[in-house]
Amino acid sequence: MQAILDAIDAGSIDVRISIVLSDNPGSYILERARANGIPAGIIDCSPHRMKFPAEVQEETARRLRAAGVDLVCLAGFMRLVKKPLLDAFPSRILNIHPSLLPAFPGLEAWRQAIEAGAGESGATVHVVDSGMDTGPVLGQARVPVLPGDTPETLHARIQVEEHRLYPEMIAAYARKLKL
Repeated sequence: MQAILDAIDAGSIDVRISIVLSDNPGSYILERARANGIPAGIIDCSPHRMKFPAEVQEETARRLRAAGVDLVCLAGFMRLVKKPLLDAFPSRILNIHPSLLPAFPGLEAWRQAIEAGAGESGATVHVVDSGMDTGPVLGQARVPVLPGDTPETLHARIQVEEHRLYPEMIAAYARKLKL
């Protein structure tokens, strides 16, 4: 989120963040949003650790619509988005994933890359569909896997590229949608 805020402040991305929602009540993103005057709230999926129940997705869609959201940008959201949220925002939900999709979908992609002995990894911005990291790719950034890399060192380098790539792809997609 900070990379997106910085891009907005720099004028390199012409969007407005209407609301920030998190399924993690302790997430720093909520504090960061409030500190920047952006409404923030919790997506309560309890007692489910990973599931995103349909009724919670319906409520999330209502909250996003009420805030005037045109494009939903996920970051660190580890739940599969399905109907009804996909129906509420068709082809208008983006995600950033820490690999060169279709390689290494799902959790801890940087760890998957190290364990597989991959020579490179990276970041992908894609449109969210009903699969796990399967939607149309909007852009990618390549990051070499260096000798001696650990999951943590690779992840740190991927995050640098994510922070550059995501605002660029949000801006390009918003222009394409004429938002």
